Amino acid sequence: MNKYIKIAIALLVCLAVGYSASTVTRPSVESWYPTLEKPFFNPPNWIFMPVWTILYIFMAVAAGLVWDKIKEQNEEVKKALLFFIIQLTLNAIWSYLFFGLKNTMLALVEIVLLWLFIYETYLKFVKINKTAGYLLIPYLVWVAFATVLNASILWLNR
Repeated sequence: MNKYIKIAIALLVCLAVGYSASTVTRPSVESWYPTLEKPFFNPPNWIFMPVWTILYIFMAVAAGLVWDKIKEQNEEVKKALLFFIIQLTLNAIWSYLFFGLKNTMLALVEIVLLWLFIYETYLKFVKINKTAGYLLIPYLVWVAFATVLNASILWLNR
């Protein structure tokens, strides 16, 4: 299987996770989320979909680039992709905790764990393919911002 097919498969998986999360997010964005007190730096709702789409594309390309090195660095690639799958799962779970269960405290604990797994994935990816690691940096930054936003919403609505 060539590199581009691996990237395409990773893209399908990442976009499926994003779509899955959006099914629980969308109803709450229209009903529950507008009722919350939000910090001054809360972005407009329309920004989230394009940002997440770009981030999922970057994640998929990164995963595909790492996956493409499986013959040369089998064990390292398997471990890196395991961390990738864990962080991708945590990514989806956050939406269910925050928007589905409307549990901002549990979502905050989970997003910190998510950020740590993204960081560990970054460390593993960058050793295998520098470009793959660098593609995760915007994701790390966005999730750090989302963590601050989650914490602020929790604080403002206590």
